[in-house]
This record gives sequence, C-alpha cells and structure tokens, in this order.
Amino acid sequence: MGVDYYKILQVDKNATDDELKKAYRKLAMKWHPDKNPTNKKEAETKFKQISEAYEVLSDPQKRAIYDQYGEEGLKGQVPPPDAGGASFFHTGDGPTTFRFNPRNADDIFAEFFGFSSPFGGMGGGGGGSGMRGGSRSFGGIFGDDIFSSFGEGRPMSQGPRKAPPIENTLPCSLEELYKGTTKKMKISREIADASGKTLPVEEILTIVIKPGWKKGTKITFPEKGNEQPNVIAADLVFVIDEKPHSVFTRDGNDLVVTQKVSLAEALTGYTVRLTTLDGRSLTIPINNVIYPNYEELVPREGMPIPKDPSKKGNLRIKFNIKFPARLTSEQKAGIKKLLAP
Repeated sequence: MGVDYYKILQVDKNATDDELKKAYRKLAMKWHPDKNPTNKKEAETKFKQISEAYEVLSDPQKRAIYDQYGEEGLKGQVPPPDAGGASFFHTGDGPTTFRFNPRNADDIFAEFFGFSSPFGGMGGGGGGSGMRGGSRSFGGIFGDDIFSSFGEGRPMSQGPRKAPPIENTLPCSLEELYKGTTKKMKISREIADASGKTLPVEEILTIVIKPGWKKGTKITFPEKGNEQPNVIAADLVFVIDEKPHSVFTRDGNDLVVTQKVSLAEALTGYTVRLTTLDGRSLTIPINNVIYPNYEELVPREGMPIPKDPSKKGNLRIKFNIKFPARLTSEQKAGIKKLLAP
C-alpha cells in the first residue's frame, strides 16, 4: 500500500473526524519545523508526512480512494474498469487516472489553526516555515496552549468569502450500491492564474462508491468550483441517488421484495426463487400458510452495512395473494368440507 497514513497519524482505520483532528493537532505542534530548530530537516520531513496524511484521511473521497487502492491509487494509476467494476460517467476520450498532489504543509497548518506559525518571534519576521505569501507569527512565549484561545481552525481575521457548495445528483443502481463501484466524472471549470485572469480547464474526478452507501450520501471535492478573485472556490458535492429497481426496494439496510401467489399456493406452500444483486440464485421454500401481511425474513441477504460491509441487513419477502373472483357451488362446498373445524 506504500505509505501508511494511519500509522503516521497514530490512529486506527476506523478513526473519526474528531480523532483525526486531535491526532493532527498534537503531531503538527510537536513536529512543526519552527519548534525544532536543532533537527529542522527531520522535523520538516515529518511535518510534511503528517500534513499529507491528514489531508488524505480528513477528506472522505481521498480516504475512500486510499482505503481501496492505497497510496499508489492516489498518486498513480487506478486499476482499469475491467479490473474492478469501474464505470464511467463520461464516455469520451480522456485520462482515466486519479492523481493526488499533496498541498503545501504550511497551508494545511494555517487553514487548520488560523495562522501559519505560533513559534516565531513577536516581530514580523516569522518562522522559516511560514505560510507562502507572508507569515503571521505569534510569540513562542504563549506556548502550545495558544490554540485554545482561538478554537479549532478558527481564522484570526476575516479572509476571502467561501462560495456556497455546488451539489449534483449522482444516480446509482441498487447493484452498484450493493457491490460498490468507481465512477469517473469529467468536469469543466474556470481557474485563476497569478494575475487573476481565469481560464477554462477540464478535470476527471474519481468517485469511489462503497458497498452499502445510501441515498443522500454526499461525496465532497473541496474547492473544485470556479475560481474568482477574493472568493474561495466552491466545494463540488455529489449526492447519491438510488435508481428504482425492477425487483427489490430498499428499506434502510434491508431489501424488500413482493411475490404474487395464488390462494392455493398461499395455503399449500410456495417456493420463492430470486437472483440476488450480486448474481447468486436463492431458493426459499415457504412451508407456512401465507396469510395477508405475512412476511418471510431471510437473514443477512440485505444490503451491506457501510461501516462493516461484511455484515448485511435482511431480505424481507412480502406476498400479494391473488383471490379468485368467483367460486362455483361445488368449489365452495369442497372448501367448506376441507377447512371445516
């Protein structure tokens, strides 16, 4: 897998956002180059690694790609569609790779804490690892607890406003949400150069959909909107939508299917035959009397549970009993005789 970002931040693979923030805050403070003047080269290397690990693991999309493909998937070639069931939103010619370019470590630090270095002198000189474009330093006499005065990631001053997020619906079949898949989305946007002039660019976004994701799940690509002067580009947000399925409907982590049966089958027995969302054949004999609102439960044949795809919800089989429109006198007499108490 290459670099182990979880090991670098000293967290486990199920770490929450709060745990990631806590780990980054502690390690970034410990290894900030301005706090380690005697071993600055080692500190700069570790500080960069910590920042890169936090950037990946704190972003749901980058983390999903890393969890599935490792560092190689972030920085190199993602397996082709026929190797992992990937599907493409854009079918034209173009790149089919995802490449992650780590941000400047000082920028991540400044964005998180609201300033670039708390360890430099009180004057305007700042530390050697200050934010590009000018450092805002605060005296080391305040110590590490300076951050408690400003809260997590709260800016020290009013900066450029952030454009509101741009949301797009991402339709997915029930099979894709069951098995997981990778989609590619081609986007066009405006970016600004150093002079403030904007020019159009095209990018391919890789969207990794994990097994069990539900309608309404959001995948965010930070600052992928159009760039404008004095405005932080909008986040691009894809919202999972579930396409209707011809056989199954979803209820939370359960799958629900309705079978039509005759009255005779309801009374004497029926066998349900289904093809699952991953292509398996299920045969479920129903030996009980099927009465109105009867429901057969098949454990662990529902949707994968997103936090633990090895576990699944249930398959619930409902029945629509077809009653005869009319009966002859002989049939009525026969039924009365058969069903007499």
